[in-house]
Amino acid sequence: MAYQEVTTTGYGTRVGRSFKSIGTGFILFCAATALLWWNEGRAVKTAKMLEEAGGAWVEMPNPGKIDKNLDGELVCGTAMATTEDSLIDNQFGVGSKAIALKRKVEYYQWVEHSESHSEDKLGGKEVTTTTYTYSQEWVSSPVQSSQFKDPAYQNKNMVLTTVEDQEQWAENVNFGAYKLNESLIHSISSREAMELAISENLLTQFDKATKAAYERFYGVQQPAQPVQPTQNVVLSDSAKAVADSLKAVSDSIQAVTDSIMKHAENKKDFEYVHQAGNVLYYGKVPGSPQVGDVRVTFEKIVPAKVTVMSVVDGDSFKPFKAKNGKRFQTLVMGKKTGDEIIEDAQDANSMWTWVFRILGIFLVVTALKMIFGFLSMILKVVPFLSSIMGFGVGIICWVIGVAWSLIVIALAWLFYRPILAICLIAIAGFLVWVFAFKGKDKLKELAAKASAKNAPQPAAVVPTEPAAPTTPTDNIEA
Repeated sequence: MAYQEVTTTGYGTRVGRSFKSIGTGFILFCAATALLWWNEGRAVKTAKMLEEAGGAWVEMPNPGKIDKNLDGELVCGTAMATTEDSLIDNQFGVGSKAIALKRKVEYYQWVEHSESHSEDKLGGKEVTTTTYTYSQEWVSSPVQSSQFKDPAYQNKNMVLTTVEDQEQWAENVNFGAYKLNESLIHSISSREAMELAISENLLTQFDKATKAAYERFYGVQQPAQPVQPTQNVVLSDSAKAVADSLKAVSDSIQAVTDSIMKHAENKKDFEYVHQAGNVLYYGKVPGSPQVGDVRVTFEKIVPAKVTVMSVVDGDSFKPFKAKNGKRFQTLVMGKKTGDEIIEDAQDANSMWTWVFRILGIFLVVTALKMIFGFLSMILKVVPFLSSIMGFGVGIICWVIGVAWSLIVIALAWLFYRPILAICLIAIAGFLVWVFAFKGKDKLKELAAKASAKNAPQPAAVVPTEPAAPTTPTDNIEA
């Protein structure tokens, strides 16, 4: 059942907090502006570096043989990344010849989730209702249940053992006849499950320690009561047939289970510790976890085909350094050409540029809302008026925030790419001039023509033949 907590914050406290947030808002505003400026500079420098690298790299045709002519050159080559180093996890006594060993630990715990809903009251008070719910989940670290809000769930968590996550990397990884540096080695991602072979003695120690921890929390398990003998029951022939059928099915299931267990060579089961595949499980039943259970998963990085773009440094590699000081080297899985690597890097640069731009704009708007939030907070005594003010402040903050962010981005481009920025400004100014002035004259000309065309025309005068002159006639007497 969900647990709820209701808190009330007074009007004076809320107004005081809103004024205090003004200072935080100014700091966030400056930081967001700096982020926008930095991002544009980073994007431009990275683009120039990739452009320079794209025109400088050469193909490494045979990484299996050291070529002194390639020393100091930015090369792109494909070969198998291999190692002869053996890595050992001393805590569990397992190891392998691998590029890396990785140990991941998870704990089955009660986890607290919260959801809050706030409501403004007349007079400026705020009533916040927080609902807490709890669920059992696998998490990466133990959860302190003593801090839970619901007393019914406090101190409900425990762990049967504590194990740290761990990564080990080989120091010597070969790329044909060359050696990879640490940065390139850590870029290899050919993961595989590592089959475990933990000794019986070590598993026995783990089982005893886990059992003690289990019994401290859950109590000592009582032995099962012996089953009392039942009276002989006489079954009918049909009942006997059904019983025989059920027994046959049970025997078949058991045979299949025994076969699976027989072929699972590295599967070892103790009462509280179970090893199967690449997982070591602390708990009674792996398929039905209880709070406190722990599972440890082991993986390794195995040899794989990789493509490297870096500068040859003797029998190893070092990052490419562009004229603007930016450095570049990369390792990708599989076979790729240098042009494909540069194109992917340019796409990634463009993506991160837009990610930081959107983040910067959002932070600028958030900072402005923090700065001007007191305006709507003062009116919280009348929630309706405060909502109207808050809506208006929000719109103004978005308009100002977006406009300010665009100005910062434009100025950054003017600083980092002055020629391009000046050209863009000149083009924009020319377009404005054309439409504002030439366009205005053109519109006047078109308007004059339209007016002349639509003006009423004078009626056309049709010429008529002159009337024939009348000749005087003689007086005629009747």
